[in-house]
Amino acid sequence: MSLPGRILYHLWHQPVAAVRRSRRHGGPVVQWRAARGRDAMQSATALLPPLPTRPVTSAPFAVHLLTGRRFAYQTAFCLYSLGHHCPAALAPELYDDGTLDAASRASLGRICPAARIHDHSDLLTRLDQFLPIARFPTLRERWKNYPHIRKLIDVHLGRTGWRLVLDSDLLFWREPRFLLDWSASPDRLLHATDCTENYGYPRNLLERLAGAPVPPLVNVGLCGLRSDLLDWDFLEHAATTLIRECGTSYYLEQGLVALLAARQPDGCAIAPAGDYITLPSAAEIASPSAVMHHYVDTSRDGYHTIAWRHAFVAR
Repeated sequence: MSLPGRILYHLWHQPVAAVRRSRRHGGPVVQWRAARGRDAMQSATALLPPLPTRPVTSAPFAVHLLTGRRFAYQTAFCLYSLGHHCPAALAPELYDDGTLDAASRASLGRICPAARIHDHSDLLTRLDQFLPIARFPTLRERWKNYPHIRKLIDVHLGRTGWRLVLDSDLLFWREPRFLLDWSASPDRLLHATDCTENYGYPRNLLERLAGAPVPPLVNVGLCGLRSDLLDWDFLEHAATTLIRECGTSYYLEQGLVALLAARQPDGCAIAPAGDYITLPSAAEIASPSAVMHHYVDTSRDGYHTIAWRHAFVAR
């Protein structure tokens, strides 16, 4: 960016964007309360007790989450709420984004002793082994500069079998029977339902790449894929084409999963939108009736001020 462009960005575009964002979130007072709530939530992580021990009557419920120092408190509350509503023993696998510090590791290990952490150094080794930069330059560049795509790459690269990936900004309120049943006998791609369609790219371009209609409202807050069936050459081609024609997007990962969903011959397992809610309303946050909430966009304010407190006491 040229010097005049940088000046214009800092003096006009950035302040205007900040004002618009503040208005969308209810104004500076609401934002201040959310920031105070976030700080309180982070502090409360130290008070979360270990998850209860479950009798081993069936296979553990394996879930996979990307996490780091900034998000460890969200991961802790996600696992804490899930563990308290899950009749099976929880077996989380956590993938270090390169920032997970000793304190965060200790906190997560205390709350969920069964958690296994995949070290960042090991993930880097797998990258060079299974996703060499000469063959996959776009995916490697996005892995470096766009952490969301690591939920695809770090979890599935060079592995076999089905894996259920969760975002950290989820809280569970009831037994997740749909997810447990899928995990016991997975046979198709699983995804959540979005509140609005967010693929980051034009539908006609996505469908040209997929060679099929792209399903609506795919959300990857919940995403179950079979690792050994992922076509990394196709994903490299798709990511390269999307970026070349339309530029980078915050929603690239979700767009790629929508392409994978479009190519499923038997359709997908879709989490019921009424039970697994993306962007819960203020009323739903105050009095949860769903199985799970995914706190995206403006619902993050209620997540930080109200929801985690409900989860903390509902044990």
